[in-house]
Amino acid sequence: MTRRFVLSPVGTSILTNTARLIKADVQKIIHNSNVKSESDISADDLSVLRRVIEEAENKLKDADSATAAKMSAELNGIIKIYGGTLPHQGDFHLLLCTDTWLGEVTAKIVEDWLKGKGIIAEVRRQKDLRTDDLSSFQVALADIVRFCEETVEGYRKDGYRVIFNLTGGFKSVQGFLQTLALFYADETFYVFESSEELLRIPRLPVRMDPENIVCEHLPVFRRLSLGLQVDREEIKKLPETFLLQIDNEYTLSEWGELVWQRTRDSIYRKRVFPPPSDRIVYSQSFTKSIQGLSPDRLIQINKKIDDLIRYLETGQHVQSLDFKKLRGDELLPSTHEIDAWHDQDAKRIYGHFEKDKFVLDKLDKKLG
Repeated sequence: MTRRFVLSPVGTSILTNTARLIKADVQKIIHNSNVKSESDISADDLSVLRRVIEEAENKLKDADSATAAKMSAELNGIIKIYGGTLPHQGDFHLLLCTDTWLGEVTAKIVEDWLKGKGIIAEVRRQKDLRTDDLSSFQVALADIVRFCEETVEGYRKDGYRVIFNLTGGFKSVQGFLQTLALFYADETFYVFESSEELLRIPRLPVRMDPENIVCEHLPVFRRLSLGLQVDREEIKKLPETFLLQIDNEYTLSEWGELVWQRTRDSIYRKRVFPPPSDRIVYSQSFTKSIQGLSPDRLIQINKKIDDLIRYLETGQHVQSLDFKKLRGDELLPSTHEIDAWHDQDAKRIYGHFEKDKFVLDKLDKKLG
């Protein structure tokens, strides 16, 4: 049977439902729903919240599926995905919570119940995902796009069926994930609050085709995706919906990040593009050494050049780049090397510094 990767945003329904049950002040939960750390909550509020949390943990600990579904919107959806029969071996559940104390506490309660039923589950506390700061919220959404492209797509390639369970979580997060589901989910599930029935939406034949826009402004997209500065005049040429301005700095918005992640590899597979930085120079020997590469290797080279640019301009070292000085002088003028790829024939890119510029000399086999 096909394994499933189930992504479930987690809200605080289990706490609000428990608070109503024990007649605690629900407003204490709502008021503190965006507080990042337990230490930032007043003593009076914390006393109430701890009582609610303890009660929720105790009630859910040994709860059957019917009771769990009544207590938690997220578990209600998950249980109905399985038709009420748990567990299903090999499935993986990712519980996405806000960057808040209550968000993580709630997700951990849900995680513990799932693990108690033999289901593999993990909490992802999404950095900056809070609904009280729009800029931080948008940065978090862009990071969720990267997570979906790098991780969720990886599960699909490994044969998992990707399901977005949107029965819980905050409405603002649900709305964004509903859009992402068009591109990353094989199917999406909702449960009507007034009904016991599960609404299933299969993957729709939606195709995003903004490649021409990205190609036209490729250096800008590359630099923004790397968190590097871009000339303001070049920024103005991009559609506003692709940009997020924080103070006086620009980055890709959640939609810009989605467009970039969905088009990058299809562009990079065509050829090795000029570097979007004057800190890197291609020598004639390097250009000659990359001729005839297969599309998947061209993607690798372009990505390594991106990593190298980020390192040269910011000092941020990506471990997979493996930038290091050569021992000896047998490859002069090359004095340094980076990893191109380590599978198949394991190639390296060799180069040397000329003042503040790094010259790529050639793509060649790994030494020794």
